[in-house]
Parts: sequence; C-alpha cells; structure tokens
Amino acid sequence: MAIRPKTLTASLAPVGVGTGLAFGMGEGRWLPALAALGVALLIQIGTNLTNDYYDFKKGADTAERLGPMRVTQRGLIAPGKVLAGALGCFAVAILAGIYLVAVGGWPVVAIGLSSVLFGYAYTGGPFPLAYHGLGDVFVFIYFGLVAVTGTYYVQALTVCPAAWWAAIPVGALGTALLAVNNLRDVQTDAKAGKRTLVVRLGTAGGKAEYALMLAVAYATPFVMFGLGLASAWVFLALLSAPFAVGPARLVFRAQGSALNSALAATARLLLVFGLLFAVGLWLR
Repeated sequence: MAIRPKTLTASLAPVGVGTGLAFGMGEGRWLPALAALGVALLIQIGTNLTNDYYDFKKGADTAERLGPMRVTQRGLIAPGKVLAGALGCFAVAILAGIYLVAVGGWPVVAIGLSSVLFGYAYTGGPFPLAYHGLGDVFVFIYFGLVAVTGTYYVQALTVCPAAWWAAIPVGALGTALLAVNNLRDVQTDAKAGKRTLVVRLGTAGGKAEYALMLAVAYATPFVMFGLGLASAWVFLALLSAPFAVGPARLVFRAQGSALNSALAATARLLLVFGLLFAVGLWLR
C-alpha cells in the first residue's frame, strides 16, 4: 500500500520505451535494460514513501484525505520506518546503479544522483518541489526525458534524436497522472499550503493540463513519423486511445474521490500506451 503499486507504470513505461527503441536501432542490451528498470522502480518507490512521510508531517494528508489510504497518516506504519524505507530504496538504487556506471560511465552518475536527489526533494528538503508547483516539471523531466533517454543510453552509449522525441509522450502521460492526483486533492492541498500547479491554476487549469498532456502524447507518433525518426509501426501507440476516453471523461465531469478511478485508469493508459509505443519503435 505504501509503495503505491498502481503508480509504478510511471517507471515501467519509460524503461520499456527506451529499451524498445534501443532494440529497434540494433543497440539493445537486456542486462543494462533490466538494471535500469530496477533502479527506476527503486527511485519511484523511494519517492512515493518520501511523499507519504512528508505529506503527513506537513499536514497535507489528514483525515479529510480523498485519495487511497496513506500508511503514515492512518498510523499503519510508524513515520520513522516509512522514511527509513524511502532512504533504503534510494540507497539500494545507488548501489544497483554502480553496474550502470560501469557500463555507461560518468554521465550515469549525474543521471542517477540527480534522480535520487530530486526524488527526495519532491516533498522533502528545504524546497519541496510539489509544494511549489514544480512537481509536474519533475515528473515530465525525470519520468519522461531522463528515464527514456537514460535507458537508451546505458544500452547504446549514445542518445539519438529519436530517443528525445520518444521520451515526450511518456513524460506527458506521467504528468497527466500527477494532474489527476492534484485535481482530486486540490482542496486539501490548498488548506495545507501545498501549492501544486492545480492549486495555482485552479481546477479548470488542471483539466486543461490533463487534456494538453494527452494531446501531446498522441501527437508525438505523427511527429516522429513525419521527421523520419520512426516507421509506420509507431502508430501502434494509437491503439491505446480507447483507454484514454474513460479517464478523460471523469477528469472533466467528476471531482473529489470520484477521481480515484480516473487516476487508476490513467496509470493503465500509461502502461498500455508505453507498451504499444515500445513495440512500434522496436519494429522500426
């Protein structure tokens, strides 16, 4: 419950896309790909646990919470143990990353350490990103651009233009996932002083953000095909469109706890889109 398994598609999708592209370019390597997946999952779990701990400590998670149960707020696990679990995940991610450093050199050090730092700083530290409306930027960069290109890099030892473009829809759908979460919690976040982008822009702005992220995700395959960076197989990703209809309707019609279904459906959309996109890039 604490690690939020339904949200872990945000780690699975970018690694899958980066790996699919690497194999499509004839550069794929399974061991670095699996190591990248392990590191990505550990960093996300550490980020989730840190979020569980600090949102409770800062008063964002209270009895008024509308989302899924948080273990610290409900007293299911002692706060210190939740934080220790987060730091442990970050530590193991760093250890696992040693192999990737051996494969890819110092660029991997910069990627790994900054990912851990910003994963902790998402809700922890003196300037928590989520509390200043920067959570969406963090997700787009680290669960999109960094995760996809980093996964590609540890296999190919370079980053091609297609990798940067392939990262955009993954980051966009990850950001859409966060937007739903923030739309649901807009009132309790505002009370706690958690100035998420939705709190700053209002619910209309949050809904517009969600729609924009979906549009960006589904426009990218057309751009990649038009630029000659992918074959027509890239349009396999469009088969995920039916999975976008339900959550989009909920985002524009529902509020509060009713958005929990939209959150789960958006996580599923990210996984389905990511898998289809990865296969399309592989078949280039």
